[in-house]
Amino acid sequence: MKVILLGNNKNKYCDMLKEYLLSQGESLLFFGDKIPLDVVQKFSPDIIVSYNYRFLISKEILTFPKFGAINLHVSFLPWNRGADPNLWSFMNDTPKGVTIHYIDEGLDTGDIIAQKEVDFSTTDTLQTSYGRLHEEIQFLFKEQWSKIRIGQCDRTRQDKDKGSFHLARDKKQIEYILSEGWDTPITVLQKYTAQSKESNRMQQ
Repeated sequence: MKVILLGNNKNKYCDMLKEYLLSQGESLLFFGDKIPLDVVQKFSPDIIVSYNYRFLISKEILTFPKFGAINLHVSFLPWNRGADPNLWSFMNDTPKGVTIHYIDEGLDTGDIIAQKEVDFSTTDTLQTSYGRLHEEIQFLFKEQWSKIRIGQCDRTRQDKDKGSFHLARDKKQIEYILSEGWDTPITVLQKYTAQSKESNRMQQ
């Protein structure tokens, strides 16, 4: 099967997924940069898999793969579409988890194939929770791949009026809370969220 994997050259988890697809005997083309339309036309993929990819995929490119294009997103959609989903799940006290979904013209708004909620301990940091989410989504992908690759997986429409969405620039508003960067304990974020909720309640 011909698979285009769109990912991030600097993300070790993309390398792990690449190795898995190759181990399954798939014919794989990997791109970490914006993929040209002529490359897609020439390769003629059966499916496109996007994982930690930084670029939007054009509507024209989405018309090529026979079994569509899917995305691996480390949030429990429809919560935390867009950038930094793990961070915002703690900042906004929203459901945490991972989702595999079809790609449509929106951003993380396509039909859901499979998802799983994930719990964390009080000893987790942004770094460890991020790693855990990527481990979980790779497990989920491996469970679902045999159905996804032939277009026989489940798909559930998202309610696009629910959930939440963030841009990369939104993170600047709360960077002062991340005193230890990626090593910031999630309890620090949860404490801030609880204080904010209490402050808002007192002002009502």
